[in-house]
Amino acid sequence: MILNISGRTDIVAFYSDWLMNRLNAGFIDVRNPFNPKLVSRINLDDVDLLFFCTKNPIPILDKLKDIRKPVYFHITLTSYKKDIEPNLPPKKDIIEAIKKISDIIGKDNIVVRYDPVFISNKYTLEYHKKTFEKICELLDGYVSKILISFIDDYKNVKKNYHILKYRSFTKSDYQDIGISFSESAKKHNMLVYTCNEKEDLTEYGFIKDNCMSKELAYKLTGKIYKKKWKARKDLVCECVEMVDIGVYNSCKHFCKYCYANYDENQVNNNYKNHNPNSSLLIGELEKDDIIKIRTSN
Repeated sequence: MILNISGRTDIVAFYSDWLMNRLNAGFIDVRNPFNPKLVSRINLDDVDLLFFCTKNPIPILDKLKDIRKPVYFHITLTSYKKDIEPNLPPKKDIIEAIKKISDIIGKDNIVVRYDPVFISNKYTLEYHKKTFEKICELLDGYVSKILISFIDDYKNVKKNYHILKYRSFTKSDYQDIGISFSESAKKHNMLVYTCNEKEDLTEYGFIKDNCMSKELAYKLTGKIYKKKWKARKDLVCECVEMVDIGVYNSCKHFCKYCYANYDENQVNNNYKNHNPNSSLLIGELEKDDIIKIRTSN
C-alpha cells in the first residue's frame, strides 16, 4: 500500500506532529469523504511507501530521520506571490528545504512541481519563463525531475477568478512554454514532464510520465502494483493506486487555485477540530462510526 500524504490537504505543512504520532502508533484512521460514518483503518505494517505532497516541507525536516518507511516527495514550488499563495513561507526557505531533503533521501526521490501554471497580466508568459529558469538554476544538482501542470477550472478557481484573472492558453503559449521550460531543465540536468495533461508537449522536449507509475512504484517498494488510482477518474492517468489520508477543506495555505479547498470558514473550523493525538486528522472517532480495516494491495 502507498499512502498519499496528501492530495486533499498539506499534512506536512500543518499536521506533521499528528502524522508522526500516527506513525508511532502504527495505524491511521481516515473518514470516507463521501460517507463520513465509514472509517478506514490503515495499519502501518501494510504500508510500503509514504508519498508526500506538500508546498512547505520545512516542518518535517527534523522528523525525516525518525521515519522508518521509504519516502518519496512531490514539492510544489511556483512563482506566485502573496495575492495567490497568501500563507506560504518565503520561496527561498522552501528551496533550502528542498536541498536539505535531497541531501537526505537523494535527488531521485524528490520531484518539484511547478503547478499550476496560469497566465495573467501580472503573471505573464515571460514571468513564468524567467522564474522557471531561476528555479532550475537554484536546484541544479538537487532535483532531477520537474512536473508541470496547467490550471483547471475547479470550483475554487472559478470563485477566485477576480483574483487570479487568468486567460486561456493558446497553441503559441504552449509552444513557448514547452521550448523554454525544456531548455531550462536540460541546461540544469533535469527532465521536465507532465502527468495527466491533455496538451502534448513532447515535441518541445517534455516527456509524458506519471506521478507514481508502475515502474517507479516497483523501484521504490519492490512490489508490483496492478490497480490504477481510483481517485483519478481520467483515463489518461496511469498512476498506481494510492490511499489518501487527508481531509478536504483543511489546508490553511488558502491558495487561490486550490482544488481541495472551497470553503475557508470550514477550513478554519476543521483546523480548530484537529487534535494531534487523535487517530483521525480532523475530529475524533464517534460511537456510531463503522471502522473497516483497509487491506493492502
